[in-house]
Amino acid sequence: MTRSGSSRISSPAPRGFGHVETWVFDLDNTLYPHEARVWPQVDERITLYIMEMFGLDGMSARSLQKYFYHRYGTTLRALMDEYDVDPADFLDFAHDIDHSAIQLNPLLGHAIAHLPGRKLILTNGSRKHAENVAMKLGIYEHFEDVFDIAAADFVPKPERRAYLSFLDRHKVDPARSALFEDIAKNLVVPHDLGMTTCLVVPTTPDPFREAGEQEAVHAPHVDHVTSDLARFLEHLPDRGRP
Repeated sequence: MTRSGSSRISSPAPRGFGHVETWVFDLDNTLYPHEARVWPQVDERITLYIMEMFGLDGMSARSLQKYFYHRYGTTLRALMDEYDVDPADFLDFAHDIDHSAIQLNPLLGHAIAHLPGRKLILTNGSRKHAENVAMKLGIYEHFEDVFDIAAADFVPKPERRAYLSFLDRHKVDPARSALFEDIAKNLVVPHDLGMTTCLVVPTTPDPFREAGEQEAVHAPHVDHVTSDLARFLEHLPDRGRP
């Protein structure tokens, strides 16, 4: 890759996986496809929470929800900071969803199981939500632990403090770890800290998510892009190059 200008500057080669000892995975829309209809349900529950809290109609609540999300990183952070909402109550409400559309993914389970080293989940959701989803996918047993929004003191990704708290809690060396995420902006800080980064994009557009959060972004902070996480893990590129 090059940058425009009077002189041509080569971008660094994408980081490989040969040095990786700790494998870190986001949860929502990363470890499962959007056809599982997990995130749309959570999103709808958050809208309902705002409707009931503020006495708003659905359209107004939705607008307020998106304003909170874009300003604070999560709706929960906004409600905590501005309205002293109990985070446990909010998370229990938001994650009270139907898991029946989540299918076992033995290919993903096999791929994760055979990764050399530790495996962790890093999510802006709750531990209970992560455990429920991972168990339905049949992959929960392969993970050492879940670092959720409560463990991050409710500071969400992509804030730098969230990643630093995670790295410190689990004694992870970022220079020897990899992160798999579905939102490109959430890879900026991890890459800056030294992690190998992989953006997971949907195979088909998800009508329930913003288009900008589904793009196959090609940028210096994104080392790899895949639309098939299980296959990607089975055939990791650049295994021998740090």
